[in-house]
Amino acid sequence: MRMKYTCEITVDLPRDEFLKKLDNPDNMKHWQRGLLGYEHLSDKPGAEGAKMSLKYQMGKREMEMVETILKRALPDAFHLSYDAKGVHNIQKNFFIEEDGKTKWVSESEFQFSGFGMKLMGFLMPGAFRKQSMKYLNDFKAFAENGTSVLDQ
Repeated sequence: MRMKYTCEITVDLPRDEFLKKLDNPDNMKHWQRGLLGYEHLSDKPGAEGAKMSLKYQMGKREMEMVETILKRALPDAFHLSYDAKGVHNIQKNFFIEEDGKTKWVSESEFQFSGFGMKLMGFLMPGAFRKQSMKYLNDFKAFAENGTSVLDQ
C-alpha cells in the first residue's frame, strides 16, 4: 500500500538562514516533537548516502528509524528516506526563495508493509499528513521566533 501527499509552508527567513537552521541536526529537538536523540551512522554526516538513527517517543511507545540522504542539492532540494518497522517513507523537500522568504514544499510518499502499518495507513491517512504539517509549523515557529517544542 502506498500513500502520497504534499505539504508546504512559507517561512519568513531568507533561504540561506532557513537552511542553516534546517540543516543542523542539533536543532531537530526544537521542532521535531518526541525526538529523544539521534546518532550518525556514517563517516560523512550530511553527505549523500549518509545514514542517521533517530529515536522518537510517540505517545506511549518508542519508535526508531533510519534516515538516509538520497539527494543533497542545496539550496534547492534535499531528499531523504526514512525506514522504520513496517514503513518506508521518501521525503522530497524543495526550497524556493520568494521576496526574502522561503517556501518549503515537502512531498511525502509512504510505503507500508505488515498488516498493522497497512491498516493504519488505510484507516488514518490524515494522521500522517497532519504530523508532517506539525513538523513544518513547528520548524517555522523555531526558525522565525526561536520557539522550541521543548518549552511546551
